[in-house]
Amino acid sequence: MNHLSTRTPSRLRKPRIIGLFLLLAASTALVSRPASAQGNYEIQVYGSETVPAGNTMVEIHSNFTPSGQKDLIDGVYPTNHQQHETLEITQGLNDWSEVGFYVFTSIQSGHGVQWVGDHIRPRVRVPPSWHWPVGVSLSTEVGYQRAVYSPDTWTWELRPIVDKTFGRWYFAFNPALERTWHGPDVNQGISFAPGAKIGYDFTKKINAGLEYYADYGSLRSFDSLHDQQQQIFVVTDLNLSPKWEVNFGVGLGPTAATDHLIIKAIVGRRFSWGRQTETADTSIKPNENH
Repeated sequence: MNHLSTRTPSRLRKPRIIGLFLLLAASTALVSRPASAQGNYEIQVYGSETVPAGNTMVEIHSNFTPSGQKDLIDGVYPTNHQQHETLEITQGLNDWSEVGFYVFTSIQSGHGVQWVGDHIRPRVRVPPSWHWPVGVSLSTEVGYQRAVYSPDTWTWELRPIVDKTFGRWYFAFNPALERTWHGPDVNQGISFAPGAKIGYDFTKKINAGLEYYADYGSLRSFDSLHDQQQQIFVVTDLNLSPKWEVNFGVGLGPTAATDHLIIKAIVGRRFSWGRQTETADTSIKPNENH
């Protein structure tokens, strides 16, 4: 799992970080909705931590849809019995920023193993030295996915992240905003796709709880409940080691527009390149998925 660095940034870094936050926020106005609920490729509620400088997190996201869309719609392959394997590599830049890169793939009978697309995701956070009462970070993600897997081929996401630990309880909220850059949803403008997590430490190594993902549609006018995408996952996080990240979950889609059953797993390993990782900020859950 990702540990936070407690190195105190110089006073000159605060304006720099604030400037990056403003730049990321302003960028949504300059581009024009990614695959909903993270496209069932990378299903994760983010914590506010970033990977420390001199460290690389390598993760494999494995998601299988036992019960999903069975028909070819507008040239997009059905999701039923699709197996998604996503490689995520995240490099820590300093004690308040990182950059991540994704490679999405799909495995399905009749189509074999297919490359789906790639995304890049820079992220900045409020350093522990600021002593905020909650963890806060902001990620932005842009990338391409092939039209047979998503009609919106170029997409952009802005994801604010807020989290907090209270004793054995952990809470995280990701009120993501999404826009399509190229595809049929360009004219919808900004859509709202929130995610949330609540977890409880049953032991020092086992945390279990619920994750929620949704896409409500355009901020101008939310979709009807029938057309909204919503997923609820029962999840377990195994805190086996500071270097390892393990997450398992089973998700149900209660609305007609959502895949009805998804099984997901995340296995990650953090690598340190000769630089000591310092103790994590105790206000944020040490072993929560970033």
